[in-house]
Amino acid sequence: MKRLTIFRFIAFIILTSVFNSLNAQNTTPINFVTTAVPFLRISPDARAGGMGDLGVATSTDANSAFYNNAKTPFAKHDVGIGLTYTPWLKDLGLGDVYLLGAAGFYKLNPNQALTASIRYFSLGNIQFTDGSGSSLGQGQPREWGADFGYSQKLSDRFSLGLALRYIHSNLAAGAPSSGTTYKAGTAVAGDISLFYTLAKENGQGWTFGATVTNLGTKIGYTNDATQKDYIPANLSIGAAYTAVFDEQNKITFGLDLHKLLVPAAPAATGDVTTDSTALVNYRGKTVVSSWFSSFSGPSQLSLINISAGAEYSYMDQFFFRAGYYYESASQGDRKFFTVGVGLKYNVIGLNFSYLVPSGNGVTRNPLSNTLRFGLVFDLDNNPETSSTPAVKQ
Repeated sequence: MKRLTIFRFIAFIILTSVFNSLNAQNTTPINFVTTAVPFLRISPDARAGGMGDLGVATSTDANSAFYNNAKTPFAKHDVGIGLTYTPWLKDLGLGDVYLLGAAGFYKLNPNQALTASIRYFSLGNIQFTDGSGSSLGQGQPREWGADFGYSQKLSDRFSLGLALRYIHSNLAAGAPSSGTTYKAGTAVAGDISLFYTLAKENGQGWTFGATVTNLGTKIGYTNDATQKDYIPANLSIGAAYTAVFDEQNKITFGLDLHKLLVPAAPAATGDVTTDSTALVNYRGKTVVSSWFSSFSGPSQLSLINISAGAEYSYMDQFFFRAGYYYESASQGDRKFFTVGVGLKYNVIGLNFSYLVPSGNGVTRNPLSNTLRFGLVFDLDNNPETSSTPAVKQ
């Protein structure tokens, strides 16, 4: 008997290990909130990666489309391009799992901008076997998401952004058939983002942001419409404060709060009929009702994930970053510290971030030793002809 269940189990482990680094001694049952295409929740940017995945209200850069494209009209440059490579789950010995990210913006005028980004997630190679362990070939699951956005200033301090995203997830590539026809899953989603700044002309002051991302259709991998899963719709709000000491030194502190807009699947009761009915009802929810039902139940504060970080800048050329990411147990229990550095010379910037190892033995975080490397290009950077007017205080 061909064992597609092995493929599905391995693919599930690879995907959910992005979020599951639970303490092995924790015996309290937890009802996880799981979604399809969780790669959309991985930070694809080395700068934000060095600050605990902070990015909703930080200063604009080429990768703002990944976090809050409403920031883009406040960019100091007319064009920005960012490229990032992230090897993923290195601490599990997986050398062929990685995330590639590319993003950019183009300012149409001082008040309007276009953004675009793409994420490509390779889950490596999977070996298929039958019941006796004989090889049935290999699979190469891959996923990607591409989006295009538009943002506009509504005032000197406030801006709005919109984005449309296409998602393609081919987890069953190369899978042998056993009566079920698998296909690549596709979905369409949108983002809405807001940005508000109280910063002075020199950058000192508060900035605020809010985003609702991945509001879209369910995704399925067969022709059975009842077997579709939710994508990771998410609500984020953030604030950042920049202190400018002099023309050479400044530091930014920021905090983002994230809430997954996906309800938890019903907890198993042990009764087959009851559990089957509950699961059918769960899958049968409309997408819009699922967003609102994600707020039902007690202890909503425990479902909020936190990104906290800081960035020190010297002459806007040398950057030192640190951050912490906290995720509740029911969301995946990711908890880690990050550090990062950046170097900017003329129009080219280099960013590196590192996820500090944590835990020991079976409790070791599988995300430990994650290293991100990014390139950023800022074009039309001329302080005398910049198309972005200074914000008055």
